Order: sequence, then structure tokens, then C-alpha cells
Amino acid sequence: MKEIEFWFSIGSTYSYLSVARLPQVARETGVSFSWQPFSVRRIMREMDNVPFPPSKQVKVDYMWRDIERRAKGYGFTANVPAPYPLQEFDLANRVAVLAMHEGWCEDYVQATYRRWFVDGLEAGSEPNLLQTLVEVGQDTARVVERADDLDIEAAYVEQTDRAQRVGIFGSPSFIVDGEVFWGDDRLEDAIAWAKDYG
Repeated sequence: MKEIEFWFSIGSTYSYLSVARLPQVARETGVSFSWQPFSVRRIMREMDNVPFPPSKQVKVDYMWRDIERRAKGYGFTANVPAPYPLQEFDLANRVAVLAMHEGWCEDYVQATYRRWFVDGLEAGSEPNLLQTLVEVGQDTARVVERADDLDIEAAYVEQTDRAQRVGIFGSPSFIVDGEVFWGDDRLEDAIAWAKDYG
């Protein structure tokens, strides 16, 4: 069975649901996932798509309640509303790109989302960033310096370009052999496709 690509942006609210449950899903199904950070913000801006503008409070309220409800159904907590939108969106995701290259991406993303959606600490900002990096055994000064390097910025741009090339327009998304499945509620469909056609 082929590995499923899990494409996410730290800053996407619904991605919390996938981030929180993916390890258990992997254990229960035997499916492996590759974690792929990118900038959904850049793609959505290019599409002139603002997902939850302040002028549409009813939609924003629905989003928070929907996430809370779905998290409860999955058996974990979502303390909402969480801080949103993120002030350090790009930094949070550049750190994820660095972590992907160095092999600690999954741990970093899970820890930062947990602090964001359980503890109410904004991802990419302090104290979330410091606490998360300490938890995953990384030196904060080194990571922040590396995340600002041109090679990591270029890798972040390339990840986002790759996402666009394969047809991704939202986070979370799952790719199985070129097929795109958008949204946490399509994770099971992606797994079924991987098992039937992978």
C-alpha cells in the first residue's frame, strides 16, 4: 500500500482534527503518512479566498462549534475559540519545513497544535514555540535562526509550489497516487483509496 501524503498548514483550524488523530489512525490501519507542510495562506490569497472573514461571524461561530463537536466525537479536546488567525503563520510553517528535513516534523506539529487548541497558546508565537521546541528536544535559538535562512525559505516556497502543482487548495489535504482528498472528513476516503488502489 502506498504512503499517504498529509499536506497541512499550521494555522489551518480544521487541520487540528487530523493532526490530533493521525498517529492513532496510522496504528489502527497500518497506513503510513508523510507530513508535508506548505503555505495554504499563499494559495488561498492567490485564489482570492478568505475562509472565515470577520464580517461572516455566523460562519466563524459555526467553524469553532464544528471543530469542538468533531473533536469530541473523536475522543479528544478542542478548547475553542483558539487564537486565530496566527500572527506568526509563516514562522510556524518554516519551522515545520525545517523539522521535515531533520526528521522531527510530526512531533513538532502535534505539540504545537496541542498547545494551540488545548492550552490556548498561539502557534508560532511565544510561549508556544519555545515550549514546543523544548518538548521535542530542539534548541530554540538554533531552530529560529535556521528557519529564517534562505534555504529553508526556498524549501517552504517549493513545498507550496508542489502543493499547487498537484492541485491542493486547502488544508488539510491527503494525496494518494495523485488523487487529492481535501478535508479532515476525507481522511477515511483517502485510506480506503490507498487500500483499494494503492
